[in-house]
Amino acid sequence: MSEDVLPRPFHVAIIMDGNGRWAKKKRLPRLLGHRAGIRALERTVRAAEGLGITHLSIYAFSTENWKRPETEIKGLMSLFRFSIRRKVDEISRENVRLRFAGKKEGLPGDVAGLMNWAEEKTAANTGLTLVACLNYGGRAEIVDCVNSLIAEGRTTPVMEEDITGRMYAPEIPMPDLIIRTSGEQRLSNFWLWQCAYSELYFTDVLWPDFGPEDLKRAVEHFLNRERRYGAIK
Repeated sequence: MSEDVLPRPFHVAIIMDGNGRWAKKKRLPRLLGHRAGIRALERTVRAAEGLGITHLSIYAFSTENWKRPETEIKGLMSLFRFSIRRKVDEISRENVRLRFAGKKEGLPGDVAGLMNWAEEKTAANTGLTLVACLNYGGRAEIVDCVNSLIAEGRTTPVMEEDITGRMYAPEIPMPDLIIRTSGEQRLSNFWLWQCAYSELYFTDVLWPDFGPEDLKRAVEHFLNRERRYGAIK
């Protein structure tokens, strides 16, 4: 596949679903499913640039995930800490820029600090931009944008660009393609404002089993679609 056939920038977003079911099938603790999901993410990041992807965003932890058992949440936070510390030097050498989207309020202080550190350390990189949506919810993002406008004392009509410019990561282009693994077919509060014209791709593959060929298949499926944005062609 040639990068020349892809729009630039090209943003792929992934709802990484199926870690728990993968672990259950193998009779393993759920946290080992999440660890296997990290390895799947590493494979996907390495494959992304070769497919012409400029931005890759991942749904790492939603605002609804706080409803999970406390032991699982603590395990996930420990996994985030470990992964950020261990991987930032490596992705920086690979010229990957790391961004986070979501509410840092409510996260453990050291996790939020590591997120700031990772963003600063990779800010000058010019390769793939990896956006980790952590403590993220699409509805919360829109509410925060509206409250930002209210706090500014806005008295003139609100335009779309006013909302877009106040997103958690406003410089990130809208996702062209959203992939969800594990057979579920819903967005689950992910990129709600940004997904207005995203193409959706669902696969039965559980996230820990997802690999470069699965990513390539999704991109090829995208290339076979005609995007009209409401127009008649």
